[in-house]
Amino acid sequence: MSDSKIYISYECVHKLCQEAADNLRQFNPEVIIAIGGGGFIPARILRTFLKEKGHKNIPIQAIGLSLYEDLGNAEYEEKIGKEVIRTQWLDFSSLNEHKVDLIGKNLLIVDEVDDTRTTLHYAVKELAKDLDDLAKKLGRDSEKTTISVFVLHNKDKPKKAELPEEMMATGRYFAARTTADEWIAYPWEAADIDVHTEHARAQGNI
Repeated sequence: MSDSKIYISYECVHKLCQEAADNLRQFNPEVIIAIGGGGFIPARILRTFLKEKGHKNIPIQAIGLSLYEDLGNAEYEEKIGKEVIRTQWLDFSSLNEHKVDLIGKNLLIVDEVDDTRTTLHYAVKELAKDLDDLAKKLGRDSEKTTISVFVLHNKDKPKKAELPEEMMATGRYFAARTTADEWIAYPWEAADIDVHTEHARAQGNI
């Protein structure tokens, strides 16, 4: 990865989401799944631009995933290098109580950056598996649940994991921008937002 840093302003994030909404709308997202913490703000902005006049807001659900070095398994570390763990996941019983149904729906997973793709791979695979198991349990396995992915930035680099071929082939993976393998600094990570925004403005990311 390059030592250079790309600074992204809040305004830039807002505009990238607005720009992407036109393409995302064709898949009619019915529920947004935000990966914390980088997916929270883009997910909320996207909901504004995806909302259809006269319709309710699209529900947003949150999941939390973390990567940590798996030092106890050399074979696994050589293959992937990191392991994904759930720090927060969907409580399907609670969702049902609040009438948020994910089975048979068009779901949009949102994160800020596609780096190694390990986290996105895990999120898509595990969410699809859990919903498939739930659908079979409820006798609703004939209902097709469709998952799409949106990220602000996709780093142009070899990935350590892949997304489903069918998702990629049908255009259900969206990246607002593809960048070189550089450090991307997002505004919600900034200790001094004024300095951060000045750097973003100087780079044209405003």
